[in-house]
Amino acid sequence: MRYVVIMAGGSGTRLWPLSRKGTPKQLLKLIGGTSLLRLAFERATRLVPAERVLVVTGAAYLDAVRADLPEVAEENLLGEPVGRDSLNAVAWPAAVLAQRDPDAVIAQLTADQLIEPMDAFVTALEEAFAVAEAHGDALVTLGVVPTSPHTGYGYLHRGEALAGFASACAVQEFREKPDADTAAAYLASGEYWWNAGMFVWRADTFLTQLAALAPDNHAGVLALADDPSRLAEVFPTLPKTSVDFGIMEPVSQGATGARVVAVALPIDWRDVGGFASLAEVLTADADGNVVDGVAVLHDAADNLVLNTVPDHVVSVGGVRGMVIVHTPDATLVTTLAGAESVKTIVAAVADAVGPEYT
Repeated sequence: MRYVVIMAGGSGTRLWPLSRKGTPKQLLKLIGGTSLLRLAFERATRLVPAERVLVVTGAAYLDAVRADLPEVAEENLLGEPVGRDSLNAVAWPAAVLAQRDPDAVIAQLTADQLIEPMDAFVTALEEAFAVAEAHGDALVTLGVVPTSPHTGYGYLHRGEALAGFASACAVQEFREKPDADTAAAYLASGEYWWNAGMFVWRADTFLTQLAALAPDNHAGVLALADDPSRLAEVFPTLPKTSVDFGIMEPVSQGATGARVVAVALPIDWRDVGGFASLAEVLTADADGNVVDGVAVLHDAADNLVLNTVPDHVVSVGGVRGMVIVHTPDATLVTTLAGAESVKTIVAAVADAVGPEYT
């Protein structure tokens, strides 16, 4: 049967101080009063029923996830005691589902992206499921058809088309985030898609690749599937690496005899990773300001102003391109251009005044 696993374990440091250790970005109700996690669940249930949706998240977030997704069964909530990168976030549920259903086919989706139109997304996922079901040697990755020479995404270099499918093709190689000139060349060639970080595979196919390329991870997740009570003992010992580096890239290079296939996502895709991307998806006023909460702006343009304190006013004047975020115990002021440095700012705050503010 088909299943969906939603990866929802990130801390969202680049959205501090909105996103905190107890309330990561995927649980913030940023989009029309709805969380990114809830939106991901609603996408998932267009493909499979709620009882076949699993969520992998941090153990500290389990109560909040339960509250946001009451439809998800308790046995389908997997709480990581510590973060061990994306390889283990996909390997653990693969082992669990393979034990429940030897024929399980899994779509690994993320909880921090905005995707439109929904119908195009569902059609692409249906094709990806069909590829994985028809080809037992294939790991399927989803590639967003690029609309600009974006330097913030990794890229997939497409190869030969896969017969019998509308958009599926081989992946020749994975490319890291490029500089502006390289990204422009990728776009002009028509041979590259953005790497969406979403996958579809048979559980047994993925676990076979895991055994060949990351045997310690393989042994660990099988042990967890056999005995969940060992979670606190085993999970922190799993080697930490990304699924792209650990599995997808070596498979695409022929390391195991399997192959990576890409399916096109012809969608409007936004990875809400930081304040610059958040500003792009929220509605701006006539001066380009995005404002949420009580705020007064004068002679100000192209700013992002977020105030979560109802009885407090934020006043902004004479500035452009700023990020101003006010919460009850922390305030951030930076520029949209420099918003990628928020992660560094958070580390400095922890060092200077204590981790309780992060």
